[in-house]
Amino acid sequence: MDHKAITSLALFVVAVCLMPILGVIAAALFGSFDTLGLLADTVLWRYTRTTVLLVILVATGSILIGSVTAWLVVTCDFPGRRVLEIALVIPLAFPAYVLAYAYTDVLDHPGIVQSTLRELMGWGPRDYWFPEIRSLGGAAMMLTLVLYPYVYLLTRAAFRLQAATPFYAARSLGASPVGAFLKVSLPMARPAIAAGALLAVMETIADFGTVAHFSVQTFATGIYTSWFGLADRGAAAQLALGLLCFALLVAALEHVNRGAATFAVKGRREPFVRFQLSRGKAFGAQMACFLPVLFGVIIPTVTLILMSLRSQQVIFSPRYIGFIQNTLTLAAVASVVTVAAAVFLGTFYRVAPSRVSLASLFVGRLGYAVPGGVIAVGLLVPFAQFDNWFDARMEAWFDISTGLLITGSIWLMIAAYMIRFLAAAIGAYDSGLATVTPNIDAASRVLGRSAWGTVKDVHLAVLRPSILTALLIVFVDTIKELPATLIMRPFNYDTLAVHAFRLASDERLQGAAVPSLMIAGIGFVPVILLCIQISEARSQGR
Repeated sequence: MDHKAITSLALFVVAVCLMPILGVIAAALFGSFDTLGLLADTVLWRYTRTTVLLVILVATGSILIGSVTAWLVVTCDFPGRRVLEIALVIPLAFPAYVLAYAYTDVLDHPGIVQSTLRELMGWGPRDYWFPEIRSLGGAAMMLTLVLYPYVYLLTRAAFRLQAATPFYAARSLGASPVGAFLKVSLPMARPAIAAGALLAVMETIADFGTVAHFSVQTFATGIYTSWFGLADRGAAAQLALGLLCFALLVAALEHVNRGAATFAVKGRREPFVRFQLSRGKAFGAQMACFLPVLFGVIIPTVTLILMSLRSQQVIFSPRYIGFIQNTLTLAAVASVVTVAAAVFLGTFYRVAPSRVSLASLFVGRLGYAVPGGVIAVGLLVPFAQFDNWFDARMEAWFDISTGLLITGSIWLMIAAYMIRFLAAAIGAYDSGLATVTPNIDAASRVLGRSAWGTVKDVHLAVLRPSILTALLIVFVDTIKELPATLIMRPFNYDTLAVHAFRLASDERLQGAAVPSLMIAGIGFVPVILLCIQISEARSQGR
């Protein structure tokens, strides 16, 4: 494979990544605006207000939990700190909609909490008030519990990289530890906190399963309703365009913020001496770090296990094995295709650094800012029109019906997954590629290897851990992805996520617990790898 072939493949990946964005814009501008006018008169303002409120609540909660816990595990010494430092990452393994199913079973009117209260107090159904879990606040709580680790991980790294001298200077001037944290350490870590919060925001606007289960009307649910409920693809595309603009705005903010993040780690790196907390303060620190793990991991896991036992489902029935096979097949193919695309883009920039290759990497990273529902609409609308046009031509010319050649295949789903998760694969691959110096490339070329030979024989051999990490991340993200799968899957081709969503939509939560538990179990794999990295970094004193 020569330089031209690498360039061609990289540009092909870029074209595929741009396709849903261009498809949404074209479908929105050239579609009928009748349904959108009706939505504007009825629910469009509600979609906007609810989406904005949800984003604000999740960002606030994620910043509060993530920054406080990161500060405690980095600067304070208390019993259980080493375990909690790792356990605080585990909620990343759970999709938010899985937590929603578990907490609905626990906190809803027939759940164990309210049933126990009525039994102990002798109350009737109308004799007391209890917070409604199926609400905007409930959705924000579920999303916060699984998304705060983004803030925690980045902020923890920022605190570890900070020089302790400014903090000690503030302490010497009379500031309390809390005051020095608020006035010195927290502002220095602001770029990392903002980056984590923006990642949480992008996941929030992309979420469909949680808000749909709690009947919270956001742009994500509006797209699905317009597509399936109203059968108006133009209106779905117009709503998707609005959500896309908001997502790209958030992505631009994250990009600008990431450019300023280097200023937070400059200066002489004097390590912190951990505070020895008194018994009362140590207990408070333990509770601050333990409660997110309790509500984000322990309670959902125990609840899902109990629900699975009550459901009495036959997991290894032929129908259930089909769900598992579909899920694993999609995830395996998507992970290989996505990582291959990341390798081509990374290689293109490595062997031919230019504005074009840099722009290619930027376009490849855009997918993480585009919700799965938007990608689905952006791909389905143009390809459905092409399939219908081609079928009509074949009927007229040869009296042959081709049906849906592209729209009805899993390959369009694979393309959607690649676009959605390519940024994660690029990040994992680039982080490893940064350790391979240009001198190694030059030595390989001097010894007679081509550009692709250098990638195949040197880069891929050295970067096996990074590539494995990228494969695992994309594999698990594909299994958890719901809106794109729900909209794009071929007829009678269900996955674990779709099966869990269908059962939960029919209020068969106990049945939904089994596929939900399997999704969470698979999600533990990359989280365990992440925990191993944290443990290794800690043992090396970083």
